[in-house]
Amino acid sequence: QVQLVESGGGLAQPGGSLNLSCAASGFNFPSFAMSWARQVPGKGLEWVAGIYTDGSEQFYSPSVKGRFTISRDNAKKMLYLQMNDLKPEDTGLYSCATVQSAFNDYGSRGPGTQVTVSA
Repeated sequence: QVQLVESGGGLAQPGGSLNLSCAASGFNFPSFAMSWARQVPGKGLEWVAGIYTDGSEQFYSPSVKGRFTISRDNAKKMLYLQMNDLKPEDTGLYSCATVQSAFNDYGSRGPGTQVTVSA
């Protein structure tokens, strides 16, 4: 059974940093491209970042490019999202997801971890 569990969210000040983690189990993690997405009330699910199976290439939403970094450790079955220079508009419920046909075409998705950016 596919299981994705996110952690590392919390409250951060504008300009601050957070590092999110996603622990994967129940499937062959190295065989799946992965994405991070965020849910903002009233705005739906927004794709944030994606990474190839071997981590060789990363892709970002224009809203986070240059500030966020997605990475993975296939040996540990872990996915990460380093978030720097956080802005209030980064507030949301962040979840990791397996990728199907495109980075914003999600297979399984975790319950998420809340990120709140506020002074």
